[in-house]
Amino acid sequence: MSLQKIFFKTFKNIHVATAMTTVLLLNACATVTPSNPSATNTAAPAIQPTSGTSVVRLAYFPNFTHATGLVAVANGTVQKAIGSNTKLDVKSFNAGPALIEALLAGEIDIGYVGPSPAINGYVKSKGSALRIIAGASSGGALFVVKPSANIKSAKDLAGKKIATPQKGGTQDIALRKYVSQNGLKTADEGGTVTVLPTANPDILTLFKQNQLDGAWVPEPWATRLLQEAGGEVFIDERAIWPDGKFSTTLIVVSTKFLKQSPDLVKAVVKAHVQTDKFVRENAAEAKSIANKEIERITSAALPNVVLDAAFRNVDFSYDPYASTVLVGADDAFKLGFLGDTQPNLDNLFDFSVLNEVLKEQGLPLVKAVVSK
Repeated sequence: MSLQKIFFKTFKNIHVATAMTTVLLLNACATVTPSNPSATNTAAPAIQPTSGTSVVRLAYFPNFTHATGLVAVANGTVQKAIGSNTKLDVKSFNAGPALIEALLAGEIDIGYVGPSPAINGYVKSKGSALRIIAGASSGGALFVVKPSANIKSAKDLAGKKIATPQKGGTQDIALRKYVSQNGLKTADEGGTVTVLPTANPDILTLFKQNQLDGAWVPEPWATRLLQEAGGEVFIDERAIWPDGKFSTTLIVVSTKFLKQSPDLVKAVVKAHVQTDKFVRENAAEAKSIANKEIERITSAALPNVVLDAAFRNVDFSYDPYASTVLVGADDAFKLGFLGDTQPNLDNLFDFSVLNEVLKEQGLPLVKAVVSK
């Protein structure tokens, strides 16, 4: 399939949720897959069940930056937390903007998503639709280039075709910021750097076909570009941030669900904090569980060599690194993604449930952060 056809297919279907049948399928739309999670033989202790509404609609991506969510669903920790009388309905997406659109449409309650789409959804709804309630991961995002593209410095991006998972997504904002900081412009701004929002599986295919010069993507796609498509690392995003820490994945909740079912929100956060500890202390088992969940969603498991390399690039934490989220918001605004007026983000974060859970478990609390 030509680059032009895939590019237009991506934009035509960017807000459509549909099932992903294989990681190599040229499906350039946002992906939504129903889940019937079943317990594995992990040793995660059960959480006291809670009762509430009849369903919790949870969403994530089949990416390693969402591994805590993948493991929490696959090993049954979330289902145990919400109780047997409440159904867990899980959907998977290719990228954040589509997930946020689903949340704004009332189709999901809680989601694992990157900072940029979360911020955009908050601003789009005038602060009414969602809250960021926890972190999930830091790192795990790389700018990978083709050696043949001869990209050795920022100026070499002129005239190049670079892909990101979706326009307005976290990696998309990172790329556009980097281009702007280095005195270049993207093609849609009248410049020469072509940014192609493309679903992750298609990025891999296009990379192999030498139809892309580079891509800024999350794990495991970055590692797959390196190992399967002959790419090389141009930027590990951790090198850009102080101490190498920045928010890659957050947990957001619809304000309606937070208000109507606070006990279920707390149950999911408990499951998340518990699984965060499990993932960090049991890396080998966590990788295996996450990989099986990716296989369930995409119909293809990843080889161990990809698992090991990709996991090394991700740091897992329930800390949302809120200050870096606000930096990302400022970047998105300067790039024209958040309207003409600097948005007030004072109510973007709500860590009350997370801190309640952390206090109960004797863990350090997360500090509240407000916008400037």
